[in-house]
Amino acid sequence: MRFSEIAGETGIFVDGDWIEKKDQDAKGAVRLIQLADVGPGEFRDKSDRHITVEKADELHCTFLRKGDILIARLGDPLCKACVFPLDGLYITAVDVAILRIGSDVVNPKYLIYLLNSPWFKDQVKQYESGTTRKRISRKNLDRIEMIFPPLPEQKRIVARIEELFSQLDAGVETLKKTKAQLAVYRQAVLKEAFSDCIDSVTMDSIAKMIDPQPSHRTPPEFENGIPYIGIGDIDYTGKTIRFKEARKVNPAVFEEHLQRYTLREGDFVMGKIGTIGKPFRLPLPQNYTLSANVILIQPDAEKINPEYLFWQFSSPLITEQLMEGKNETSQPAFGIQKARLLQIKMCSPDAQDRIVYDIREKISVCENIEQTVTLTLQQAEAMRQCILKDAFEGKM
Repeated sequence: MRFSEIAGETGIFVDGDWIEKKDQDAKGAVRLIQLADVGPGEFRDKSDRHITVEKADELHCTFLRKGDILIARLGDPLCKACVFPLDGLYITAVDVAILRIGSDVVNPKYLIYLLNSPWFKDQVKQYESGTTRKRISRKNLDRIEMIFPPLPEQKRIVARIEELFSQLDAGVETLKKTKAQLAVYRQAVLKEAFSDCIDSVTMDSIAKMIDPQPSHRTPPEFENGIPYIGIGDIDYTGKTIRFKEARKVNPAVFEEHLQRYTLREGDFVMGKIGTIGKPFRLPLPQNYTLSANVILIQPDAEKINPEYLFWQFSSPLITEQLMEGKNETSQPAFGIQKARLLQIKMCSPDAQDRIVYDIREKISVCENIEQTVTLTLQQAEAMRQCILKDAFEGKM
């Protein structure tokens, strides 16, 4: 059966609606469901765009019904599908196909599992287009032939899939709790590490605090230029900078910045808007420049162990100071003047070295466990795909 046959005479198989920015109204009663809302087998409920009922009627929009199946014709993975679970006034974007089942020989759950299976992804590859971002037209989507066993067999397969998924989900939940506990443990280790340090000094007495782009004017993009690194270009998990994806600026900007600062071993940055205070060690050599949404910290190695200072910035001791007096509903931010007045716990050079050694030992164990948990979570997702593969290859 094809999608148009599954829709039959009483269902529909259509694209979502072409809604331009000018058509939208934040006060509108009709919510626009977007690609971000469609996950593999799950409705993610992320978007917050609206239009008025009058505009929806004027554009002859297709209103969604609870139980409709949404299929993403763009994005990764291509053709991920989910059941729309909401009642009310909703439409969806043009890159999402809407399937309303009209056939009485198709179990909706069976269909959802089929659409998110490796088998279906292989079928989609025959008809997809695009190089950097894959897409598929609804016309080509309707060329895919699907075979449905009798309804009792569909229900049996669904029950078996859900049984196996339930077991898998229980294990995943345990792994996620372990990961959360490790994050709490990490913060406890860092806070305890500095608990015996009685003395404190201000940041400006032990390190340079530099605003890399004091004008706060983002330089224009420049083809084949120098990477312009902001907080959004930092991958904290992988401990890398996404240089390829970063904005590129004129090398003249780089030369201008070199007159203000030169990166040294032990330098790190911290974000000053959004997720503030989280430090990141900067790699050398300096073949990039820094944006206005970070502060560059250059510890004075004669006054403080740079790694000791980095770990203290990773601890709740700094975050608590930065967040002091912040409204929970507003986006956190701070200026360089406040950063220069941050209170830093101090102790003797030998004590600093011991603290760094102790932190390294404990954090290393924590990171090893985290890597194992992350790998196992990835394997769990692969196992989910294996279950679906077996289900639609007659092995279940």
